[in-house]
Amino acid sequence: MDTKEVAKKVVELVRKQAWYEALDALYDDNIVSVEADPGAPETRGKEGVRGKIDWWVNEMEVHKFEASEPFVGHDRFVVQYDAEVSEKKSKQRRQLSEVGVYTVKNGKIVREEFLPRV
Repeated sequence: MDTKEVAKKVVELVRKQAWYEALDALYDDNIVSVEADPGAPETRGKEGVRGKIDWWVNEMEVHKFEASEPFVGHDRFVVQYDAEVSEKKSKQRRQLSEVGVYTVKNGKIVREEFLPRV
């Protein structure tokens, strides 16, 4: 798959909240995932990213999740995500908005970085 095809597939899967399917199908084994939170270090490898997904699924109730059409150029693409979630333990409801910046090599995502709206 080229970058545009990978980008379209990411959007298709995350709109369905098919996080694990996206990871298994589209991510390189040596993926580097970076969150904007300074307390969250880089996560490396599919199993590390799987752990992040596990945390999200176990900790958050998703009420609404939207993903924009991707912006694609060369080996990178960007998707804007907007979500309304509640923390399962506290029931605290909040809005989240961020972009994911992805780098693709050999048809797989090798890096993702998330930048929140401030």
